[in-house]
Amino acid sequence: MFDTLQDRLAATFKNLRGKGRLSDADIDATAREIRVALLEADVNLQVVREFISAVRERAKGAELSGALNPAQQIIKIVNEELIGILGGETRVLRFAKRPPTVIMLAGLQGAGKTTLAGKLAFWLKEQGHSPLLVAADLQRPNAVNQLQIVGERAGVHTFAPEPGNGVGDPVVVAKASIGEAERKLYDVVIVDTAGRLGIDQELMQQAADIRDAVNPDEVLFVVNAMIGQDAVNTANAFAEGVGFDGVVLTQLDGDARGGAALSIARVTGKPIMFASNGEQLNDFDVFHPDRMASRILGMGDVLTLIEQAERTFDAEQSAKAAAKLASKDGGEFGLDDFLQQMQMVRKMGPLSKVFGMLPGMGDFKDQINNIDEKEIDRIEAIIHSMTPAERNDPKILNGSRRLRIANGAGVQVSAVNNLVDRFFDARKMMSAMAGGKMPNLPGMPAMPGLGGAVRKAAKQQQKKKTKGKKVSGNPAKRNGQQQAPADEPGSAFGVPAGNGQQNGKDFELPAELKKMFDQR
Repeated sequence: MFDTLQDRLAATFKNLRGKGRLSDADIDATAREIRVALLEADVNLQVVREFISAVRERAKGAELSGALNPAQQIIKIVNEELIGILGGETRVLRFAKRPPTVIMLAGLQGAGKTTLAGKLAFWLKEQGHSPLLVAADLQRPNAVNQLQIVGERAGVHTFAPEPGNGVGDPVVVAKASIGEAERKLYDVVIVDTAGRLGIDQELMQQAADIRDAVNPDEVLFVVNAMIGQDAVNTANAFAEGVGFDGVVLTQLDGDARGGAALSIARVTGKPIMFASNGEQLNDFDVFHPDRMASRILGMGDVLTLIEQAERTFDAEQSAKAAAKLASKDGGEFGLDDFLQQMQMVRKMGPLSKVFGMLPGMGDFKDQINNIDEKEIDRIEAIIHSMTPAERNDPKILNGSRRLRIANGAGVQVSAVNNLVDRFFDARKMMSAMAGGKMPNLPGMPAMPGLGGAVRKAAKQQQKKKTKGKKVSGNPAKRNGQQQAPADEPGSAFGVPAGNGQQNGKDFELPAELKKMFDQR
């Protein structure tokens, strides 16, 4: 959703590289570019004006830190201001001192309230709560049936005493749900209400009546992030007519410009509490303003990636795989272990989404978006076509065995050869990483030492590039050669630490890693 904004901001910051200090003209030009980028992203005009004014004032008044170059100082200021307009602090649910906690969902028809109710219930269930879904949308055709299906998928009970489709009183249903929750010891009640195609008096009155009947602890306004400025206008109307405590953004994985997400918290004064970014029940999480700002600026979202890894990876299984990698040349790590780890990574979501959370991946956006998920299915088919002995020791795979495996998986022999070669390269690389100093993502044995391995490879490449270079006879050129750092310290992901906006075109992967990603 924020790809266009991310690209424009990256190009703007790139123009600041190499400047020893920023003049007022530089700051004004940068502020102008950021303003255009935000307006093109459909951010509310008043929000843009306040944002640019704050950035310009801080940039002109700030004493540039000795540890940061001007470009990084501007990025730091923009990051902090982005966090501010996104709400500042992460807002968590308020739970009632005496259960049940009542959460009411409100919003227009088509915003995704019913699906969101199931996702919220699933999330609460994972947090150890016992939620009850309430079908109080008795107007939209099949809304009750849809909520029941969503509740069944989430593994939670749905209170639906009325069939809906225009039959029943939603206020009575909502009020009765509280007694149902108290009798059956549900500690959270999620009330799904009806919406309309547009704001009208009937919608507001019904929502207000349900609110008065159940006295909710939280009223969440659900809005589709793809509808642009209408999201802000609708939010203002609901704030005046019904009132709400927080915002939930849906369809953050869409291809719209995303300005509503950057505007709604500042315009309404209410925090964004949750975000939904996919169709699966687990494509839902708490909204963290600092992490979203980091994504927009192309700095990744490692904390969310770590949290997903902790939820997905089996610690005991991963520890065994790590121990095998730590053995001599990683020889004990077989294709079965490789398959298990690959399947765990897939549980975290699409690979493009996982890689997109890594810092510096903005420069490889096209490659990441073009990742073929079906290639992973083919790899799984090839490994499943092997015998246990072959998976445990791929070195025994001769020509006849590879032909049998290819026939069993429905692929060419070259695909089997390619997988085996890449596996040996990857195992060699991961075994080398196992002795590195970089802390690993929880449960992910392939990550230990990533920074050290990448830095080592980068240093070797740099030495090859500089080895044997002749010193220029031109004094100006010779001075430039002497000033250029031959071996700049790297960041955790191998990108030079001196400039966080490293050009991806200049970035080179280690030979082993590059071989893994070579397209056939």
